[in-house]
Amino acid sequence: MKNCDTAAQKSEEIKQLFASVAQRYDRANQVLSLGRDRMWRRRLVQAVKNTTSPNVILDLATGSGDVALALNKAMGTHVRVIGMDFCPSMLDEARKKQIHVPTRDRITFSLGDCHELAFADNSIDVITIAFGLRNLTDRMWGLREMHRVLKSGGILFILEFSQPYRWFRPFYWSYLNLVLPSLARWLTRTSAPYDHLIGSIQSFSGRKALAAEIRSAGFKKVSTLPLTFGIVALHRATA
Repeated sequence: MKNCDTAAQKSEEIKQLFASVAQRYDRANQVLSLGRDRMWRRRLVQAVKNTTSPNVILDLATGSGDVALALNKAMGTHVRVIGMDFCPSMLDEARKKQIHVPTRDRITFSLGDCHELAFADNSIDVITIAFGLRNLTDRMWGLREMHRVLKSGGILFILEFSQPYRWFRPFYWSYLNLVLPSLARWLTRTSAPYDHLIGSIQSFSGRKALAAEIRSAGFKKVSTLPLTFGIVALHRATA
């Protein structure tokens, strides 16, 4: 019971961190990533488009909805996109963007937790999750939930921070610890969410370790593509 309470408290703390920067989230991401965040998300969307023909895509930890909206634009008219996040303030930002999308009726943004997906077994064709897996309080539980709701042969795409190539680490760690905090405070008027970001990036699994976790959750055909000197990786796995 104590472990459950601790996990719930941690989840609530992370939710509040995201809520505190929701209105400035997109701009901060663009600046702090030096504009690379858009390229990373384009690679994710292109991978989905090139390798699958889904009817239903579930975008988990959708945040302000950029991936869900990009998927809606890139995929065919028959594709339904569901963006899910546990932070209402982030979903508010996503719905503001949705208003301006001609095909907005094919997108649904809903409140939900990756640890308890409100979908039937074998009901989703594709799941995407961009920069959200790190924030799960029980990553293996979340991965197993994703496996449960995916159809047999369905595909999971994970875009996530990783561990950079060894030669690049001194430059990257210097940026994360010395430059990013000051930039974050200037952009968002708070540093707490980005203190969490820095800690979660530095302690997160490398590509091989995360691939092993994905396999342990029941997935097969796990592949990994490092991006930008390995600081980010795109994982693909089949249910």
